[in-house]
Amino acid sequence: MPAAIRTATPADTSAIFALTYELAEFESLTHVFVATEDGLRDALFGTRPSIEALVAEQEGRIVGYALFFHNYSSFVGKRGLYLEDVYVQPSQRGSGLGSALLQRLAALAVERQCGRFEWTVLDWNQPAISFYEKMGATVFPDWRVVRLTDDALAKLAAGTGA
Repeated sequence: MPAAIRTATPADTSAIFALTYELAEFESLTHVFVATEDGLRDALFGTRPSIEALVAEQEGRIVGYALFFHNYSSFVGKRGLYLEDVYVQPSQRGSGLGSALLQRLAALAVERQCGRFEWTVLDWNQPAISFYEKMGATVFPDWRVVRLTDDALAKLAAGTGA
């Protein structure tokens, strides 16, 4: 039976959450993983969803997923599609599921008239970088992710930051 790429349903939340933890393990980031399954369910299917998901299903089992949301480009003047996570279990890599997830997302971006489809990749993940470049993506070496979390976020919000 060929793999299927489909829109996630609430029943998929546990599987997506488990795969998200696998991704954190792969990226050696479990020490910052504080997400909860309930939080994921609320973000995907709550009263005010903030993300969407696709799942890759093989023989009735979810083996990959993509979490995404819309952002906006003031320079392009259009919304964009931002890929937060894409993950396919190691046993399924090379099967075309990663390409299928990205192709479906690209089709959604075109359908929704997005000006961009973008995501980040860790600089040490050369297999992913090569994969994305083969698909036609540009990896920008001169852009850096900027992030405020925890105490720094609270201090800036309270006006007590640097």
